[in-house]
Amino acid sequence: MARLRHEQRILVMTLLAGLPGTLVAMILLWTGDFALKLQWTLTLIVSAGWLGYAFAVKERVVRPLQALSNMLAALREGDYSIRARRGSPRGPLGLAMMEANILGETLRGQRLGALEATALLRRVMEEIDVAVFAFDAENRLRLVNRAGERLLGRPLERAIGRGASSLGLARPLEEGPGTIDLTFQGRLGRWDVRHTTFRQEGVPHRLLVLTDLSQALRQEERQAWKRLIRVLSHEINNSLAPIKSTAASLLSLTRREPRPADLDDDVEQGLRVISGRSEALSRFMASYADLARLPPPTPGPVDVGAWVRRVAELETRLPVSVCDGPELTIEADGDQLDQLLINLVRNGVDAALETGGAVQVGWREDGGKLEVWVRDEGLGLSDTRNLFVPFYSTRPGGSGIGLVLSLQIAEGHGGALELRNRGDRSGCVATLTLPKS
Repeated sequence: MARLRHEQRILVMTLLAGLPGTLVAMILLWTGDFALKLQWTLTLIVSAGWLGYAFAVKERVVRPLQALSNMLAALREGDYSIRARRGSPRGPLGLAMMEANILGETLRGQRLGALEATALLRRVMEEIDVAVFAFDAENRLRLVNRAGERLLGRPLERAIGRGASSLGLARPLEEGPGTIDLTFQGRLGRWDVRHTTFRQEGVPHRLLVLTDLSQALRQEERQAWKRLIRVLSHEINNSLAPIKSTAASLLSLTRREPRPADLDDDVEQGLRVISGRSEALSRFMASYADLARLPPPTPGPVDVGAWVRRVAELETRLPVSVCDGPELTIEADGDQLDQLLINLVRNGVDAALETGGAVQVGWREDGGKLEVWVRDEGLGLSDTRNLFVPFYSTRPGGSGIGLVLSLQIAEGHGGALELRNRGDRSGCVATLTLPKS
């Protein structure tokens, strides 16, 4: 029995189940007083019924199993159109058929969702302006999007299967994530490199993402030059206009005949104007030079409490209240931090003097960072977009250098500087965030 197939075992078991009854019927039939013709007729009828019933039972059992097997095979091949005939859900066979149909519907929905997600992913991959490459364990290219094809300058069929070295991608694939200079098709550019790994069919792959930063950097550089030229032109013209006007007036006076009696006084006054505007222009250019020559910080131990109190005491125009925080010591450039906090306190005092308000300075610890804040009770910020634009200032006589220099010092220490209007009342709060170590 163990060597027989399932349907053969069902047939044999059915025949064995009907064999005793059939034998009894035959014994009674052939030992009784019946005509020979009737005996053979009944024998044929009983035998045919016995065999027919056995084969019918086999078909009744095997056919649903074959249907279920065909359906599962179709599901395995990805064909979800086949459905099993529903039987009575109260019986085991009906339950099996119903569960198979539910499984088919579930797999069909999941397959449809996966296809839609894959189609969306491919669409996004094709449309994004970021080069994406996938390499196998042997560093051979297995996937590339349209931006990657344009970057390599070759179609998909000529790139797939090639090694990273032959494609010029060995360096970004081997080096860690970051910004590096790469040359593609004879054009040098700056690229942001990102790595990740994934598995496909159990095989590890590496994903390489390249983002071209050159164009964005050129646009930002162009905008920075435009702003710088606009500010420089404005300041230089403001100084050259009175110099030119005064020089023309002096030249006209010296050509008069007879010479005016107060010519010497007019010349002296004109030269004083020219000298004053020249000194102002010189100071302006010196401020720009200081901004461009900011040296890198020289770290050293800085006592936060002593630093904040010392800077607060330097301001003599208005008493600056100090709100003490925790005792902390950080590694930073003390001279640069002094200049930074002096600028923030001076700006706060300038704003408070206009309204007769007060100025507070303090610090606190936020996780692994130090926050130093300066709050004033002035009028607040009217335009936050140009706060850190060089030479932009809303104060008469302001150079527009202090906040820009402060931001550079903060970023040079791995920190940040933020200015915003207060929410509890009028005024501004400047927050300096620095790492504690």
